Amino acid sequence: MESTQIQSEGGLNVTLTIRLLMHGKEVGSIIGKKGETVKKMREESGARINISEGNCPERIVTITGPTDTIFKAFAMIAYKFEEDIINSMSNSSATSKPPVTLRLVVPASQCGSLIGKGGSKIKEMRESTGAQVQVAGDMLPNSTERAVTISGTPEAIIQCVKQICVVMLESPPKGATIPYRPKPASTPVIFSGGQAYTIQGQYAIPHPDLIGCIIGRQGTKINEIRQMSGAQIKIANAIEGSSERQITITGTPANISLAQYLINARFRDVAAMWNDPSAMTTS
Repeated sequence: MESTQIQSEGGLNVTLTIRLLMHGKEVGSIIGKKGETVKKMREESGARINISEGNCPERIVTITGPTDTIFKAFAMIAYKFEEDIINSMSNSSATSKPPVTLRLVVPASQCGSLIGKGGSKIKEMRESTGAQVQVAGDMLPNSTERAVTISGTPEAIIQCVKQICVVMLESPPKGATIPYRPKPASTPVIFSGGQAYTIQGQYAIPHPDLIGCIIGRQGTKINEIRQMSGAQIKIANAIEGSSERQITITGTPANISLAQYLINARFRDVAAMWNDPSAMTTS
């Protein structure tokens, strides 16, 4: 978190950078259809909102700007997540509404100030805002940052974020911070002898004609599968002397399994068209 200017009049007005850790589904909700949601959030809040490259189960959402714009962006994200919870509840039998949860990524050197002596500061934040605040005991992998989880109503979360910002401005990070960078995930599957096997990293397709059916004319089918699943799908060129092509699928476990299901369904459709039992695959 960085500050470049402080104006005491009218309260806190500082330029900050705040990092959030989100799962793929949460990021999809923030981005929205064709990027419309994040575009609206940027325009209405005035904050810069950047999302890390995606073929990872987790993504980093960076919000930068004067504090008033950051708090507007946070409010929009918190209310969007609440809307998602309400929508998911209408499709389930759950009766109690779960809280909205956001995860900040904070330099470990500032976490002591957030917790306070004997936990006094974090207790004060919980009591004055009504939000639950948890500071992870361990640092995130290959970094000097920790996750700070805030949950509650959108209003409680916004108040809590404001208090966290004040504490972090008063206690800047000590030394260099190694930022957390989520690692890509990939789940492998191989097609052979009409079966789908899980292996390290990739699909291998034994029949040369099948790949064209998966890609579709001008890539229409594979693009459709990418959009529907939310997974990254890469198709390698055939290795010399082999008709096999490898498909690498990366993304969250849910994205990957949906992409695998859609590819399998496509194989079955093609196999049925050819009426060739040896081309059938199992999902």
